[in-house]
Amino acid sequence: MHFPLPLVAAFAAAVLAHPGEDHSEELRQQRDFFANVERASLAHCAEQLEARGVNERNVKRRMAAIEQARNQRGIKKRDLDDVLNTDHNKTELGYTPSTPADILFAGQNSCVLTPEVTIGPYYVSGESIRRNLVEDQEGVDLILDFQVIDVSTCEPVPELFLEIWHCNSTGVYGGVVNQGNGDFNDKSNIDKTWARGIQQTDEDGVVQFETFFPGHYIGRATHIHLLAHANATLLANETLGNEIYSSHVGQTYFDQDLIDEVQSLQPYTRNTQPYTRNAQDIFLAMVANQDIDPVVEWTLLGDTVSEGLFAWYAYGINVTVTDKVTPAVFRYEEGGVANPDFSNGPPGWPPGGVPPIAE
Repeated sequence: MHFPLPLVAAFAAAVLAHPGEDHSEELRQQRDFFANVERASLAHCAEQLEARGVNERNVKRRMAAIEQARNQRGIKKRDLDDVLNTDHNKTELGYTPSTPADILFAGQNSCVLTPEVTIGPYYVSGESIRRNLVEDQEGVDLILDFQVIDVSTCEPVPELFLEIWHCNSTGVYGGVVNQGNGDFNDKSNIDKTWARGIQQTDEDGVVQFETFFPGHYIGRATHIHLLAHANATLLANETLGNEIYSSHVGQTYFDQDLIDEVQSLQPYTRNTQPYTRNAQDIFLAMVANQDIDPVVEWTLLGDTVSEGLFAWYAYGINVTVTDKVTPAVFRYEEGGVANPDFSNGPPGWPPGGVPPIAE
């Protein structure tokens, strides 16, 4: 696999300019993974999912979720004239609220999640089972509908715990303190839980989250992390605990035009970190070069991006895979604790890839 030299050089420059955001080891592991693992999409599952009525239920569920979100926000759908005169070409313009449901949800945009090597430096174990991840954060409303499919059987995977996490509108992750993540002097950030949570899939392998559109940070395009926990045990405190195993870990992305529009709104305009576009993100390029499309499909909840978005994606996983996950931070009832054994920096750096957190 080869990348254009300007792309590699730009990525390297971003890494060197900001040591708290070094992705070199993550990049090496990702390259090794793609070099040795045969990839697959869910294309071979399309007929079976259709025959079992899964696609039909997807249409009804997603449409119901959009209608509920619009009603809660007092958003009125466009009328018939708007529908007839709207270009629904998702490649050029993206979906709109008036796109018919059978067109909106007919596709099976999907990929196989990448394994633990791409988990990144901001994973926190011990997060809560919950649907709404917004808390006190500002940003464009984002409702996510994720479906998990077994790539071997082409069947939805029920009772699987899917976990997501992402940064806030100014490119900061709650739950982690390091010098590449916002104000390093704000030690209270290790106790923050916004934009993090877990849901259990239903009989159609589906979970939904209410969150906000993520911002960007140096060296990476806008993205959301996902971790699939197969055969996990829900504890009495409504978490999966801190001894974490995964079936797959991955990242999902957004159309560049959509990102650009969101970035023009408050509070995203307050983000002072360098802006990495999709075309400049090497991790996104690696996935795309495997004939996989990791970008969510989406529609507006109203007539403008500022009124909110509904996005969906289907993930294929191998449920027989079980890898131990090493988090950057352990979350307990009393707050977060940095993992002394976590390392995400170049050789010779202390655990965590940054100077230790002061007591």
